Order: sequence, then structure tokens, then C-alpha cells
Amino acid sequence: MRRVAFTLKVNPHLIDEYRRRHAEVWPEMLQALRETGWTNYSIFLQEDGTLFFYVETPDFDAALAGMAEREVNERWQAEMAPFFENLAGEHADQSFRPLEEVFHLD
Repeated sequence: MRRVAFTLKVNPHLIDEYRRRHAEVWPEMLQALRETGWTNYSIFLQEDGTLFFYVETPDFDAALAGMAEREVNERWQAEMAPFFENLAGEHADQSFRPLEEVFHLD
């Protein structure tokens, strides 16, 4: 199982709404994530709006590709796009750049 981490930045003025949306993730979105190989998926938030994402998946590229084919993901990404800074015209899930793992304690 591969561990993957990445960061994004949410507009600090939208943090409360971002939290609310993630407290109410659509059931069909959760199902799509599970079906495409996203497990042990967490999002952490710093006060400045920096988000740290962590996921375990057998194949990160396949997990991304699987979600890209889901209509529910297209709707979710379109609704969430205004929350993020510096996406350069991409949906948030298209801008995931995995961080280099430099240490792991098993």
C-alpha cells in the first residue's frame, strides 16, 4: 500500500465553509473514493488555510484516474474549486503533487 501526502491552500476567508462541506461529504462521493482505491484518507487544516492530505492506495495514479471518470467527482470538484488558492485553472484533484516521503516509522 502506497502512502501519499500532498498540500493545497484554501482561502482563509472560506475555512469555515470548507469545514462544513467536509462534515457533509456526499455519500456518493465517499463511495466513489472507496471504489477507486482511496483508503485511510485524511485532510488536516492549519489556521492559515494550508491543507495537508494523506491517503493510502495501491496505485495513486489509478486512484486519480478512477475518480476522473466519475461524474460525482466532476460535480464535487466544480463546487470546491472556488475554495482553493493557486490552482492555475486546474481542479484541486488535478493539482495534487505528492510530497517526497523522507521518513517513516513503521
